[in-house]
Amino acid sequence: MLDFKDKVVYQIYPRSFYDTNGDGFGDLRGITAKLDYLKELGVDFLWITPFFISPQRDNGYDIADYRQIDPRFGTMEDFEELSSEAKKRGIGIMLDMVFNHTSTEHQWFQKAISGDEKYINYYKFVDGTRDCPPTNWVSKFGGNAWEYVDSLNKWYLHLFDVTQADLNWDNPEVRDELKDIIRFWKAKGVSGFRFDVINLISKPENLENDYEGDGRRFYTDGSRVHEFLKELVADTGIADMITVGEMSSTTIDNCIKYSNPSEKELSMVFSFHHLKVDYKNGNKWELMPYDKSALKKLFKDWQEQMSKNGGWNAVFWTNHDQPRTISRFGNEEKYWKESGKLFAGIIHFMRGTPYIYQGEEIGMLNTHFTDISQYRDVESLNYFKILQEEGKSSDEALAIINERSRDNCRTPMQWDSSANDGFTTGTPWIEVPEYGKHITAESQINDETSIFSFYKKLIYLRKEYKIISDGEISFDESPEEIISYERKLGDKVLKVVGNLSENEADYSWSDEGYDRLIGNYDSTVNSSNGQVKLRPYEFAVFKNF
Repeated sequence: MLDFKDKVVYQIYPRSFYDTNGDGFGDLRGITAKLDYLKELGVDFLWITPFFISPQRDNGYDIADYRQIDPRFGTMEDFEELSSEAKKRGIGIMLDMVFNHTSTEHQWFQKAISGDEKYINYYKFVDGTRDCPPTNWVSKFGGNAWEYVDSLNKWYLHLFDVTQADLNWDNPEVRDELKDIIRFWKAKGVSGFRFDVINLISKPENLENDYEGDGRRFYTDGSRVHEFLKELVADTGIADMITVGEMSSTTIDNCIKYSNPSEKELSMVFSFHHLKVDYKNGNKWELMPYDKSALKKLFKDWQEQMSKNGGWNAVFWTNHDQPRTISRFGNEEKYWKESGKLFAGIIHFMRGTPYIYQGEEIGMLNTHFTDISQYRDVESLNYFKILQEEGKSSDEALAIINERSRDNCRTPMQWDSSANDGFTTGTPWIEVPEYGKHITAESQINDETSIFSFYKKLIYLRKEYKIISDGEISFDESPEEIISYERKLGDKVLKVVGNLSENEADYSWSDEGYDRLIGNYDSTVNSSNGQVKLRPYEFAVFKNF
């Protein structure tokens, strides 16, 4: 059984990582070219988002062929070289499997709409008339979740874009096809898999309208999902590989089951509740300052309950679908470096496997684009229109998109101070933001005080101290602006404290008998008479051993 508890995963969004041929798109050879940088950082696995054949309606999460590499990213030979060179450096490759849906350009779907009954049964098709969708469910990208096909007199389900048709996992032939895809990539030397929105694959037998929400309560963590995952893992022999499931709107109880080793499903899970604490009224497209108390409670509940019941979290702040961490929760200007290190430390000392998203390790920021034409993300473009239809002005809608857009994390990696931040010699597929151009990998890699160097130390400490990878966790009562928790292993204790605000904050705790292990200020925290005074965005860890 793979011991992944002391490992760290680095997520690569290849089209924005590094371009070697000047076409404006990052490619697989670009990842190979930067392996020494990733080795220097110290990561163990690279999760690479989809680079398969795709019309790119949803930036690769609409797959038209699971076994072929999209030419814009390179060739199979490029992938094999990447895999081989990564292995030489002790780095494994994790691929992103999008098994809830395919592109409507996939040959399976094309055969379905041509009337082939075998392939109609590969998807969630329902008989009906054009004027009456099967349910009122809402697509996660906006609009109705059903699309009518006149030639078939049937509707097909698309929980995401209209070009992303949901597969019918109740059909064992579909499950067998997907298992073969896993086997194909295992044979190519892949070390692990990330499964996109995998907890949505089990749809209800009886379809109902949702008069209380958007329909997700009927298909999230569905009745057969655990059965399907157990079968997939057992039949493909990936139980001993690193696997992570992206779980949409899930529950702790389900995630314990998904990730408890005794269940033989997945190694770990992504959950997103902590990334909704700035959604006003639960709506992604309504802004508010993030709720610090809610954030801390979510961390406490998920960390402590998963710990007590044998589950395992993938711990993270951001990914290809989320805004940049410092822009969202920290301070982009006066305390850019301090807040970047604070949020890194909070995650990396938690119980779970840390995930770093490209550019996070150097403190990259949101786009701050000034015109909607600069965006490429289908969800952002859809919601720019929807927000105006709801009564927002174009400036108000753009301000919301600037905070929430998935493109915030999809702009090119900022390597150096040359043109296009060293990403490409051509015209990048999306603009390199003017904001935050001083932030580059080149300027940080040899700077001991940099955010990059802080991440390096966090990764080193996880491997050095078993208490970080294996210890229990418990959260302390603390003022709203303070996050505080303990890690314990036997009689060893780590005390982790952080100030989530840009003001000084007092915290009642005596550090007597403890030594500082790491912090984001040069000197130790100020303490006297059992009171610790934390500076703006200060982070510190103390050990009693």
